[in-house]
This record gives sequence, C-alpha cells and structure tokens, in this order.
Amino acid sequence: MNTIEKMVNSAKNAMTYVMDLESSDKVLVVTDEATKSIGESFHTAARDKGCESDLYFLMEYVRPLREVPAEMEEMLENKTVVINVFKAMSDETPFRVKWVKKIVATHAIRLGHGPGITDTMMIEGPMNVDYDSMLNRAQSLMKEFEGALSVRVTAPGGTDISLGIEKRDFSTDVKISTEHFGNLPCGEIWCAPIETTANGVIVCDGSIGDIGQVTEPVSLKIENGRIINFECDDVELLETVRRLISIDDDASIIGELGVGLNPGAKLSGNLLEDEKAFRTAHIAFGNNEEMTGGQNRSQTHRDFLFYNPTFVVTFSDGSKKVLIRDGDIQI
Repeated sequence: MNTIEKMVNSAKNAMTYVMDLESSDKVLVVTDEATKSIGESFHTAARDKGCESDLYFLMEYVRPLREVPAEMEEMLENKTVVINVFKAMSDETPFRVKWVKKIVATHAIRLGHGPGITDTMMIEGPMNVDYDSMLNRAQSLMKEFEGALSVRVTAPGGTDISLGIEKRDFSTDVKISTEHFGNLPCGEIWCAPIETTANGVIVCDGSIGDIGQVTEPVSLKIENGRIINFECDDVELLETVRRLISIDDDASIIGELGVGLNPGAKLSGNLLEDEKAFRTAHIAFGNNEEMTGGQNRSQTHRDFLFYNPTFVVTFSDGSKKVLIRDGDIQI
C-alpha cells in the first residue's frame, strides 16, 4: 500500500472498530489545510463504506476560532458521525469545548476527536493496533476501579496527589458511542475526579496539551481541587501555562485523571498521542461536564502528563490495592 492507501485504511479501521461505522451513517469530517490529507482519508474511508460524507475546512484567516461558525453547526443536522481532524492550537481550546458540547448535546452523534493528529499517527503506531485487545485491557482496568473511594497517584518526577473518585466511573475512548465521545487515536481510560477533594503536587515531566513536550518540569500545587501555585525553571513556559489556566475561574480546577493504554503510541511531544502511551498518566484541569459526574464548566481543558505512575486505590470497604506500579498495570 502507498501512503494514502495506508491512511485511508487506518481511518476505516478506526471508524469501523472504535465507532461502529455502518453504511447507513451520515458523516461530517472537520479538517484544515494542515491536516488536509488526513481529513480526506476519513472522508474517502466513509464513502468507501457506503456512507454519505461531507468535508468541512476550517479557514485559516479566521483562526484561532473562538466561536463555532454558524455554517459548521448547521452541517450537524442529520449527521450520525463527526470526525474532528485539524491542527491543535492552544488558543482554540474554548472553541473546541463549545463544538464538542454541541455535538454531545444531540445524543445522536458519535464523535471522534483528533485535534493535533498527524500523518505519522495515521501511517504507523497508535492508529494501527489490535483494537479488540486494547478494548479488553481498558475494560479490565476500569472494572478494577469499581467501588473506589480515592486514589493516590505518585511518580518518580515528583507527583504525589490524592484524588476522590467515589461514584466517578471510568470511561474509555476505545469504544465511542453517542453518550461518550473519544479521541482519535484512541487508547486511554479516564474519570472526572471529585472537583473539591484533590490535594498534593503534580509534576508534569512529559507533555502539556497544545503546548507539547516540556522544556523543564512544571510543578502544580493543588489544594481542594484547585491549582494554588505554579513552578517551572522555564519562565516563558511558566507564564504560558499560567495564562492558559486562567481563562476562567474553573480552568484551574481539576477535571480529569487518565491512563494510557495504546501499545502503538509513542512519546512524541504531541499530547494527543502521548496520553495514550503505556507507562504514562495525565491529570487535566478545566471542563469535564461530559464525563460521569463531572461538574466543571470551564471553557477550556488542559492536560498535564507524567511518566511511570503508581496508583494506590482505596475502596469503599477500606481495602487498598496497587493497580499500577511504576507504569506497569497490575492486572
């Protein structure tokens, strides 16, 4: 297969196995000039499957977008599948949150969300995996979290934080439905921790959403679910993080705890792929209202990734169990 054929094949596999694509589906692919080949691959794959498919390009002269274009929202009518494949821009996070909320609110559309996806991801690695095996792994780990009250997460880089997760069930993007959207490439489980109970320190020595690989570790001190202090030896990076976490009042409140499960994901500095990689975990701040129990209504959502985590879970019966040790899942 040539490069285009490989990308179309990856798109078709992801939509078939992760999104249960059928010939009766009506598909909308949202892309831009930077990811044109990827958008066209999903568009072609959908049509090869027998689906009706529309392609919408985000125009560069109006970016970064703050609001959802009216003509783009109109194209949601009668759609059953939406694929977002466009470049990731840190100042567009509020637009992406609004767009995702509009799609999820229909309760009729399966959403594959891939801001920052690259040709490399399509041709090799995270988009070319055994989806059935990955789904089994995700379901097994989610089951292990059932009945959990809290989890203490530590990592060699300095992360040490306790989070309340009672009745905050885990979800996965390895199977996307009308109720639970997911990323492309997929390969993680996540939950929305209780917004007021997280306490400790997160040291991001990996990647930050829309920023990329950190030049120096970023330390975030958390009290009662909110960031109260930032530290980083890279002053410019520190100020960028501070700005992005100050978009609104809820942007600094905890929103997500996630674990990477995709065996094909590589640590590339692109969080869309990094957060799916084995031996990583990530904690996000900001919007989580589409997650089970989530109460955070921020306009933004910012992930911070760290390596080789250990998860010690406390359950409702008082017992404790190490579910992840130094990045290795213990099931």
